[in-house]
Amino acid sequence: MHKILISRGKKEYIPELEREVTTRKALRYYVTDLNKDFHTKYGIISKKDLKKKDGSTIKTDRDKEFSIFTSQFADDFRKLRRAPQTVIPKDFGMIIAETGLGKNDTVVDAGTGAGALACALANVCKKVITYETREDHIEVAKENIKFLGIKNITIKNKDITKGITEKNIDLITLDLPEPWQAIKAVQKALKIGGWLVAYTPTTTQASQFVEEIRKNESFLFDNTTEIIRRKWIIEGKRVRPQSAEIGHTAFLTFTRRIK
Repeated sequence: MHKILISRGKKEYIPELEREVTTRKALRYYVTDLNKDFHTKYGIISKKDLKKKDGSTIKTDRDKEFSIFTSQFADDFRKLRRAPQTVIPKDFGMIIAETGLGKNDTVVDAGTGAGALACALANVCKKVITYETREDHIEVAKENIKFLGIKNITIKNKDITKGITEKNIDLITLDLPEPWQAIKAVQKALKIGGWLVAYTPTTTQASQFVEEIRKNESFLFDNTTEIIRRKWIIEGKRVRPQSAEIGHTAFLTFTRRIK
């Protein structure tokens, strides 16, 4: 069990500027060890206070107040060990929403990497089987799966393009440099009406995958989507987009097996 500590920021309206100004920044801490005192920039919180019930107000030894509550999946996910091309929430959220992934579904995930996508899908569905050829990535993924306490993921140290044994799968995701090479291998594993989704960073990868899908009568190309996320600053009358944003990460191509 991990805990989140939150201290609210403070804003004051400055008449001369005709807007609110932050006079105290909000603080957020993620606590992994509840059996020892936790150090903050405003003092120490005792291990006894870290075990208080959710919603409690606790104080440091310098009288700084924090609200405390148990972390949830989204909080824990942010703390995963990363690897190159880690699938982030804006993309895996779209996969879950677009395919309608549910609690009774089984997923095959190819290109485990750090295990981020496998973990996100496993948090929603019944079971995930994930394929990875690199042993160093498998070790990172195992570490992340253990950290999140997820029990419904099976890792296979295999190349999915060489064939898979799973059958009647609801969703297959391909996070591979050349996902089109896996189409024939996964075709029979996917149930009729099931989804095949490719995560491809470049336009050339997305284009080649779609062209290969269109050559296969068992699949129907649905759409290729790019998710751009833009946060906004809202401070009184000051309402505008943030200067920095998460732009392009990858293209998501959605296809379905129809026969």
